[in-house]
Amino acid sequence: MAIRNQTSISDFLLLGFSDHPEQQPLLFGLFLAMYLVTMLGNLLIILAIVSDQHLHTPMYFFLANLSFVETCFSCTIVPKVLVSIKTQHHAISHTGCLMQMYFFMALTLLDDFLLAVMAYDRYVAICLPLHYTTIMCPQRCLLLVASSWLCAHLLAFSLTLLMAQFSFCASHSIPHFFCDVPPLLKLACSDTQIYQDTMLTEAVFTGMIPLTCILVSYAHIMHTILRIPSSGRKHKVFSTCGSHLSVVTLYYGTLFLVYFRPSSSYSADTGMVVSVIYTMVTPMLNLFIYSLRNRDMKGALWRLSGWRRYSTP
Repeated sequence: MAIRNQTSISDFLLLGFSDHPEQQPLLFGLFLAMYLVTMLGNLLIILAIVSDQHLHTPMYFFLANLSFVETCFSCTIVPKVLVSIKTQHHAISHTGCLMQMYFFMALTLLDDFLLAVMAYDRYVAICLPLHYTTIMCPQRCLLLVASSWLCAHLLAFSLTLLMAQFSFCASHSIPHFFCDVPPLLKLACSDTQIYQDTMLTEAVFTGMIPLTCILVSYAHIMHTILRIPSSGRKHKVFSTCGSHLSVVTLYYGTLFLVYFRPSSSYSADTGMVVSVIYTMVTPMLNLFIYSLRNRDMKGALWRLSGWRRYSTP
């Protein structure tokens, strides 16, 4: 009752983890640690790429953009979660909820597009190495990133605009820790069929097309790798793709669990667990995948920290 008294007629209640008060101190410490590691790590990656001339290549330009997106993504979700756990203030305004949903969708879509662009970059580097500098010129890299940002924000804006037209049931209680689409659709008193049809149409464009681009790129890459006679060279070429493949698997694996199923089968508990994975765990794991599995990045981070003795071959 105390939680429900925090809301006005225009507010939502993010119930989140309020049903488990005994676990909240542990969750607060865990989420805060993951948030700080994600923020600091991604900022270090961006600084390392900007400051090291050896990393001024298309691959690391796209990685810097991905790290920036992960930083913004964490800022969209985690601070509100931490404040809610610490202060037990679970209310969020209708406008604030829509804004959080908008940035969440835009940044998720941007992740999607950037992962496809990075796969294309690896395809050109491995399958068309003699044409790499011509195809992946600075102007084209900027165009690919700018197009990704524009498409992501336009698509997120259209879905947010549709959501803003809905009326919601009296309780306004969202059984989640942020304003995600499935729990909001469950609360809507309006007919959501148009929204679901629009979201499905956009999902084909934003999900299947980038995923197809990634799969086709890696099919060509695997074909090229298998034709390399030296096993040492095969391992070296494939190692440049291993980090990206790991991130793609994490990203699409968690995304399919939540969004590629009917809203009628949505489970709040399952949705929250999977959401913790892709909003907090995945951005942190991406950081370690790209930094610890990449020798050039490790060298740049050592040099950034002032340890000159580490050198790349």
